[in-house]
Amino acid sequence: MDENADGQWYAVRCVFHDDAGEPTVYEERITIWRAGSFDEAIALAEADAAGYTDGISFTYSGLAQAFRLFDEPGHGAEVYSLMRDSDLPPGEYLARFFDTGDERQGAVG
Repeated sequence: MDENADGQWYAVRCVFHDDAGEPTVYEERITIWRAGSFDEAIALAEADAAGYTDGISFTYSGLAQAFRLFDEPGHGAEVYSLMRDSDLPPGEYLARFFDTGDERQGAVG
């Protein structure tokens, strides 16, 4: 679908990995697409993922998750949401899924 055509905006998260060194590096990449359905948005993102890995050592893992945006993309618009059920309390949940100590991130401020 043409990006100016009618359709909904979707954010699609694709996961990549680089096995070239130890440890394996994983990348989660979120792109946005105007599409007529979840399937179409994922197909667009997966085609993009194939091109994204050309010439680099990363490989597309085959995992794509899509979210239909409720608002037009813009300042402060929600572009991705994933809900997960867990019996873990908040601190343990964050430590398990978001703060393993191996993230490549820095402090702000």
